[in-house]
Amino acid sequence: MDVEAAKDAVPAPAPARRGKGMHRLLVAVNCGMLVLGTTGGPLLSRLYYSKGGHRQWLSAWLETGGWPLLLVPVLASYLARRSRDPSAPLVLTRPRILLAAAALGLATGADDFIYAYGLSFVPVSTSAILISTQLAFTVFFAFLIVRQRLTAFSLNAVALLTVGAVVLGLHASSDRPKGVSRGQYWLGFSLSLGAAALYGLVLPLVELTYKRAAGGGRVVTYALVVEMQLVMGFFATAFCTVGMIVNNDFQAIARESRTYELGVARYYTVLVWSAILWQFFFLGAVGVIFCVHTLFTGILIAAFIPVTEVLAVILLREKFSSEKGVALVLSLWGLASYSYGEYAEARANKKKSEGTCDL
Repeated sequence: MDVEAAKDAVPAPAPARRGKGMHRLLVAVNCGMLVLGTTGGPLLSRLYYSKGGHRQWLSAWLETGGWPLLLVPVLASYLARRSRDPSAPLVLTRPRILLAAAALGLATGADDFIYAYGLSFVPVSTSAILISTQLAFTVFFAFLIVRQRLTAFSLNAVALLTVGAVVLGLHASSDRPKGVSRGQYWLGFSLSLGAAALYGLVLPLVELTYKRAAGGGRVVTYALVVEMQLVMGFFATAFCTVGMIVNNDFQAIARESRTYELGVARYYTVLVWSAILWQFFFLGAVGVIFCVHTLFTGILIAAFIPVTEVLAVILLREKFSSEKGVALVLSLWGLASYSYGEYAEARANKKKSEGTCDL
């Protein structure tokens, strides 16, 4: 768990290889969690609504309600530290960083509700537009807040993914869910855009918090990242819990389960797996920010929109139009463009470093 975000100035060859391998493993694991959450979370949230669910605060609560799962790795990290050092602190995160994580958690909770409310009126195909639009906001705020450098390849990827989102939007009004009025549909569409903008702001702020945590020569570890996500999840869930109490959602759960089209058992199954997959999304997002950077997180989220589209066709019986096929090609092209840009830049930096050593 305690994998360092910074490298030693002169590492020994064997530890350097182990550190590089662990870094790659963390990147793979967090990308995997982010992909599962990006594709599975919206599908289960939409399944909840399409089969008879009506509680927006409950749907929002489920997006971060799985935060207790993070107690397992946090406790494991603490026990590992105590085995090495009996005086190791219980919490790695400094109070100021914890306060920042709490504020980000509240912002995430608000974003959860806006997103859940919007999703109750729009299909998954329209929620995909939300995720693509989020990329543009992420790039904009990442440039302003953490001074993320933009390359021609990353800008090309953003352009392709944005065009793909526009193509998806061309047929959105024809996919209005049954029982949703035109006014409700456009309200959901507007709320989805608002949620995209807010989460596009949250992601760079998370990276900025990491940089503040690393101030004074401190090393940011993956264990600290998980601690921060636990705090963010707790406060986001607390925010939604207040909404559920005010809206009497806790009392309505048992009643709603009895009228759910898939039955009581599957109702609770949908709720549980929704909480798990959304937790994968949030932990994967902050993990990818830690291992790579904010822009890659936004790119990865947007690139898997077409996968969500295909799964919606298979699992929710949504139509697969020609627009969705075009969006799939554009999204894959955008991801390939970004990936090649990262590879080319890494190769150029390696050659430059080798040239400097030869001198």
